[in-house]
Amino acid sequence: MAALARAVRKGDRRALGRAITLAESGREDHRAQAEQLLEALLPHRVDSIRVGISGVPGVGKSTLIETLGRHVIDNGKRVAVLAVDPSSKLSGGSILGDKTRMETLSREANAFIRPSPAGVTLGGVARRTREAISICEAAAYDLVIVETVGVGQSETAVKDMTDMFVLLLSPAGGDELQGMKKGIVELADMILVNKADGEFEMSARHAVSDYRSAIHLLRPASPNWQVPVAACSALTGMGIDEAWSQIEAYAQALGDSGEIAAQRSDQARAWMWSEVSDSLLDRLRGHPDVRAILTTLEDQVVAGKTTPAAAARRILKAFLSE
Repeated sequence: MAALARAVRKGDRRALGRAITLAESGREDHRAQAEQLLEALLPHRVDSIRVGISGVPGVGKSTLIETLGRHVIDNGKRVAVLAVDPSSKLSGGSILGDKTRMETLSREANAFIRPSPAGVTLGGVARRTREAISICEAAAYDLVIVETVGVGQSETAVKDMTDMFVLLLSPAGGDELQGMKKGIVELADMILVNKADGEFEMSARHAVSDYRSAIHLLRPASPNWQVPVAACSALTGMGIDEAWSQIEAYAQALGDSGEIAAQRSDQARAWMWSEVSDSLLDRLRGHPDVRAILTTLEDQVVAGKTTPAAAARRILKAFLSE
């Protein structure tokens, strides 16, 4: 683990991949090694900008990230992309493969792209994404982007592990503004309307105007930041430099005010309790007394022979009794 930590700190991308694979593993011996590795890397993390990018499938998240990533690298920065892919229900593996969709960026020496299967985790964020962010920061990446599966009810998970949440939208049709969930818009620290080129350019401009009006009706999350709404084209690169400038401005404004530091403290606390909950559930499912009754109780609940609450109490009693 000490040798792997040294290689990660030197920016060795193969070592970085091995470290994240270790962190993602569910094996108990690997978990112990991953904790040892993370402890060794903890003092060496750089103060990167953590950006979460979300949007419905097909909105162009991967193309935007590739264009943005190349722009940031051209400005002398290093970029890591943690792309959480939908999972195959058969194999559990990721099924889209962001390295193939970000082919140009993946060839950059100062870029690292890691697709990970979302698995059963709600919100489109892999369970170990937080640890992967820490590992990338120890490898001195200036910008860490978390790309999520898409907009969903639990998409707030990405907000709880990044500094800035970017919502990517397509040029609006007549009722897109009406159909967009208010909650996801309230989470956004920046809204970008993509595909503002060709025949969709005028629609994108109208969408920007609509969303700017909607944003003014919402209470700002921070007194130091007004959520920008802008059009861009990931295909042509239009608006990408402005988007990066807004990301830097956000990091500067909320960094100087202490809000990012406070937010990261809250996130670390929530991460600890999330790990407690997940670990307890793993232990519960693996407990021999629980395994002995679990299938029977599930069948009884499905058949309506017992209530879910009563079955849950029996499971907890089996788990807690010695």
